[in-house]
Amino acid sequence: MGEQCNAEELRTLFLFEHLTDAQLNILCADGRIESFPPGPLFSEGEPATCFYVLIDGELVMSGRTGGVDVQTHRTSQRGIYCGAWSAYVPIPEPTYEVSIRLLRPCTFFVLDADKFAHFMQTQFPMAVHLLAGHTLGGLRQQQIVGQRARLQALGTITAGLTHQLNNPAAATARAVAGLRESVGNLRRKLAMIAGGGFTPESLHALASIQDDVAEHVGTSTLLELSPLESADREEQISDWLDDHAVAGGWDYAPTFVDAGLDVGWLDRVWATIRPPQGGSASGVLQGAVDWLKHTIDTELRMREITEASKRISALLAGAKQYSQMDRGDYQYVDIHELLRSTLLMFDTRLSQTGPIRVVTEWDLALPEILCYAGDLNQVWTNLIENAIQAMDGHGTLTMRTGWECDGVVRVEICDDGPGIDEDIIDRIFTPFFSTKPVGEGTGLGLDLAWRIVEKHGGTLTAQSAPGDTRFVVCLPVEAPPPEMTGSDELGGGVVQQ
Repeated sequence: MGEQCNAEELRTLFLFEHLTDAQLNILCADGRIESFPPGPLFSEGEPATCFYVLIDGELVMSGRTGGVDVQTHRTSQRGIYCGAWSAYVPIPEPTYEVSIRLLRPCTFFVLDADKFAHFMQTQFPMAVHLLAGHTLGGLRQQQIVGQRARLQALGTITAGLTHQLNNPAAATARAVAGLRESVGNLRRKLAMIAGGGFTPESLHALASIQDDVAEHVGTSTLLELSPLESADREEQISDWLDDHAVAGGWDYAPTFVDAGLDVGWLDRVWATIRPPQGGSASGVLQGAVDWLKHTIDTELRMREITEASKRISALLAGAKQYSQMDRGDYQYVDIHELLRSTLLMFDTRLSQTGPIRVVTEWDLALPEILCYAGDLNQVWTNLIENAIQAMDGHGTLTMRTGWECDGVVRVEICDDGPGIDEDIIDRIFTPFFSTKPVGEGTGLGLDLAWRIVEKHGGTLTAQSAPGDTRFVVCLPVEAPPPEMTGSDELGGGVVQQ
């Protein structure tokens, strides 16, 4: 339980030298003197339960930045304090902000966090109000600005998604208008065919051809021809129609080419519907070509509507996957689905900012991971956004996945931009640090990403050289469940005066 302390010993510590005898007696009654062996005193993220003041010994402070423990302070000065130094601030479930390791046996004055808070609140009420207001104000500002950063990212992605949805919606509207016209033409041509010299046999043959061509256009993969190939094929079909006295061949040719048909198909059509020897061929081929042209137009328009509808469905499915709005926060997911859905949200940005090429190197053998899927999509969003801005519209965005080690998956998001300067790369995960002009960045994107990865029990690190910047996210296959992640608020630390 420790040893009893005395007021005169406490007065020798600079932290307590100006306290009254009554205040020192309160501290002596509530606190204790404890000795600790070399090794960890407490670790970052643990509940902040005690306030420590060094009497004798040596300690080192370290903090996690970018997923790496970095030593920030080493001291043997008597009176240095650490631990739950802000216990008097009304923060729910405060945690230690840093880690403290003892380099040799140390002696501390130790005060439980709740007793320290009561002492400060009763003995220095004005100071507590000022410090609490400053601390809570800073946290509140960070939360508000962080929320604004999320909303800005959401607004950017929503604008891109709206643009992407507008294209297939407009295509559907155009196709419906064309379909209405084609159906009207079909009705008119049907009356013309009925009196156009067709025998019952040729009408039956024409109906069979119509069924075949409709199935071909509706279900087959149509050829993708170059502009020169399309022009050559249109000219061949137009010449064939002119040779067979079919009026308006130049108007029919593009439709037949779009359907993947050629003069060989026209030869088979004519051989099938040609009247028997001695029969009248007047108007038969013209009527058949008219009828088939409008049939193909109709099928092409329906195909366009189908493709546009599939595109809209895919975009909405991607948006749903990205937002995770139909699933729980903590769940098993395929990490590649998360990455693909985030890339889909950037589709317009990637196409509009310039020639940015996207390269994916997936290890598809990775298992599903238990994680906070919506939060991870925010990580990918922030890292991809930074990569796009770093490349200034020109370059290659590379995303790769794989195993980091047993039970830990690795995700890399890379760009070939100018890189991050060596003198600032250690600060990029610091809240409010930004290399962007004033007003263009909050400085919280990478901090937010780092916190989310830390919440998963993983690490986020950066490696950079000109032409090769990599943000590496390492995640355990199973993230800690919600009840084990603790509070996001920060607790105490070491302060030297």
